[in-house]
Amino acid sequence: MQYLLLIAGFILLIKGADFFVDGSSGLAKRLRVPTMIIGLTVVAMGTSLPETSVSVMAALQGKNDLAISNAVGSNIFNLMIVCGVSAIIVPMLIKKKTLKRELPFSILCAAVLMLFGLTGGIVGRIEGVLLLALFIGFLLYTVFEARRARNADDEEPVDDKIMPMWQCIVFIVCGAAAIAFGGRMVVNSASEIAKSFGISDNVIGLTIVALGTSLPELFTSIVAAKHGETDIALGNVIGSNIFNILFVLGIAATISPVSFLTANLIDCIALIAMSLIVMIFCWTKLTLDRWEGAAMAAAYTAYIVYITLR
Repeated sequence: MQYLLLIAGFILLIKGADFFVDGSSGLAKRLRVPTMIIGLTVVAMGTSLPETSVSVMAALQGKNDLAISNAVGSNIFNLMIVCGVSAIIVPMLIKKKTLKRELPFSILCAAVLMLFGLTGGIVGRIEGVLLLALFIGFLLYTVFEARRARNADDEEPVDDKIMPMWQCIVFIVCGAAAIAFGGRMVVNSASEIAKSFGISDNVIGLTIVALGTSLPELFTSIVAAKHGETDIALGNVIGSNIFNILFVLGIAATISPVSFLTANLIDCIALIAMSLIVMIFCWTKLTLDRWEGAAMAAAYTAYIVYITLR
C-alpha cells in the first residue's frame, strides 16, 4: 500500500508542477511582467508552503530549535540541487540584473541572519520583526519592478493565445495543492517504507523529511527548465531562499526566539560560500552549464556527508 501511495505522490508532484508552471507562465504574460518576478514571488511562496507550515507550527509549540537548521539546510538544497539539476537538464541563461540584484540580496539575507545569531546566540523577536521588515521591502521592490515592466509593455497587445486570467489562477491553485499533497504523501510513505527496512528515525529525518520539504521547489524548477522557463526555475530558487530566511524565520522568531548554534554558523558560512561559487559560475558566460550543475550537485553531496558525520 505504501508503495502505491509513494507512486501516487510522485504523480501528483509531477502533474501539479506542470499545472503550476503553466499557470505561472501564463500569469506573467497576462500581467505583462517578467517571468523572473513571478518566479521570485508567486512560485517561490507557493513552493515554500511546507517550510512555512512546519516552522510556524513548531514556533507555536515552542519547539523551533531546529528552525534555522531547517531553513538554511533547505536553502543549500535549493541552490545546489534544485538549481544544479535544472542546469543539468537545460543549461540556464542568466540575466545580469539577476546577478546584480536578486542573487546578491539572497546572500545578504544569509549574512544578516548570521550577524543576528552572532550578536547574542539567539534570533529574538526584535530580529524576527526586522527580518519581516526586510521581506516587506523585498516585496515592494518586486511590485515596483513589475509595474515598471508592465508600463514598458503597455503598447503591446496581449496575445489572444495566452490562457485567460481565471485559468491561470485555477492552474496555480490546483497545481500548488497537488504539489503540497503529493509532497506529504511521498514523505509519509517513504518514511514508513524506510522504517520497515529498519532505518533509524534520525537518518530518515536527515534525508527523506529534509528532502520532502524541498520537493515542491525541485519538481517545479525541473518542470520549468524542461519547458524552457529558466527564469521561473531560477526565480523559484532565489525567491524561496529569500522567503525562507526573511519570512519563515522572521515569523518563527517573532512568535518564539530561535537559538543560534555553532552548527548554524557553519551552515550559514557554507550557504554564503556556495552562493558565491554559483555567482562565479553564472558570471563566466551568463550561463549555468551542465558541468557546473553537476559540480553543484557533487558539492551538495559532500556537504551532506559532512553534516551526517559531524
